[in-house]
Amino acid sequence: MTDEDLRARLAPYLLKTKDADQSSVDAFLSRCSYVSGPYDGSEGFGRLERSMEALEKQSCQCRLGRLYYLALPPNVYPVVCRGLKENCDSMDRSNPESWIRVIVEKPFGMDTESSEELVEQLGELYDEHEIYRIDHYLGKEMLQNLFVLRFANCMFSSMWNRDNIANVQITFKEDFGTQGRGGYFDSFGIIRDMIATHLSQLLAFVAMEKPATLHPDDVRDEKLKLLRSVEVASADNCVLGQYTKKGDEPGYLDDPTVPAGSKTPTFASIVVYIKNDRWAGVPFIIKAGKAMDDKKCDVRIQLRSPPTFIFDGNPELLRNEIVLRLQPDECIYAKVVVKTPGLDMGTEVSEMDLDYRRRYPNTVIPDAYSRLILEAVRGDQQHFLRRDELRAAWNIFTPLLHQIDRGEVPIHEYEFGSRGPTKAEEQVDDVGYKRPIDYKWQLRHLSCTDCVLEDE
Repeated sequence: MTDEDLRARLAPYLLKTKDADQSSVDAFLSRCSYVSGPYDGSEGFGRLERSMEALEKQSCQCRLGRLYYLALPPNVYPVVCRGLKENCDSMDRSNPESWIRVIVEKPFGMDTESSEELVEQLGELYDEHEIYRIDHYLGKEMLQNLFVLRFANCMFSSMWNRDNIANVQITFKEDFGTQGRGGYFDSFGIIRDMIATHLSQLLAFVAMEKPATLHPDDVRDEKLKLLRSVEVASADNCVLGQYTKKGDEPGYLDDPTVPAGSKTPTFASIVVYIKNDRWAGVPFIIKAGKAMDDKKCDVRIQLRSPPTFIFDGNPELLRNEIVLRLQPDECIYAKVVVKTPGLDMGTEVSEMDLDYRRRYPNTVIPDAYSRLILEAVRGDQQHFLRRDELRAAWNIFTPLLHQIDRGEVPIHEYEFGSRGPTKAEEQVDDVGYKRPIDYKWQLRHLSCTDCVLEDE
């Protein structure tokens, strides 16, 4: 492309953004340029360097930074980083405020060994403070709100432990399949794609101890300690699934890009336990799946039943829950037992909720990637993965992944659009989750006149 081709491609998206006008879009586009070149050899990187030098000479004498975002397959990270290091590292190092930073996308390897190999290769070229391993879930509004909810409110921080919490579910669902892109997915599977990356970070934020400060290393130190305390995932506590055809919806193996007879799981439910005083004995159920009955990501914290119960009804089926919905329709709600309106002293489960669309109707929640790229520009690594943190997360799942790769863990079929394998439902019940009877959370529209009912 030429520079003008690039700007013409970007313009329609920019004009759709809030408060955008043609003059501001044109001003931004004037700063966008395009350089093309191969990964190997110095020719393309040389053109990139000359382009950046020309842009920097036009700028004012202020802080200069180069931020490289590698939207590339991980297997080319080393060769690209070497090309950048050898050809595009001419910044004025005498200026203490100049900097170079590199953002790399997941997957960060396939297991502990391959991840460490990739880390070593990049570490030979850039220091740890220059490498930003991006996991866009760390940029989500509700994950960051979970951090505040836990550590800014005594009502939550004092009960956030094994004495009060019976179990925790971290769930990711997609209501669509691979859609012709199964060739990529089949190389990884749902555990590598979602659980060992995004959902392990959610686990860390749910269960970590309070950091000393908001300094990036203090926050990541606590996440690291938590991840090191998680017992290694085992096949005995794992249910795998692969979706099958339903009506006009094709099954996983019907995708022409998926190898015939593939045993790659499209669903996984893994129960892990944390070996520390706060969480000993509490099951953490981590679930992720494609082609399911819903599209959502949430954290569900179920509290224990009262030791005595003087009202009618089964207290096991009236348990309190705290639910954080990350996507879609961000919200936080708590399921509580209240008196049923009327003359009798009956009880029912209702909710206290913070629905973001009603509470903040005129607020645009920042996109996770936008937030994280801005933090990288600012040099804030709090919401990026550190090397030892990445290793600790892989250590939890690598032995199980190798068993799955060897075909030693059974795969259960489930229908497209279902809740997943029946075996996974039984697993959740076996570890102590109590399903409420006849309760539906009401997701209210802005008008508050209509409700969308969501099945628990």
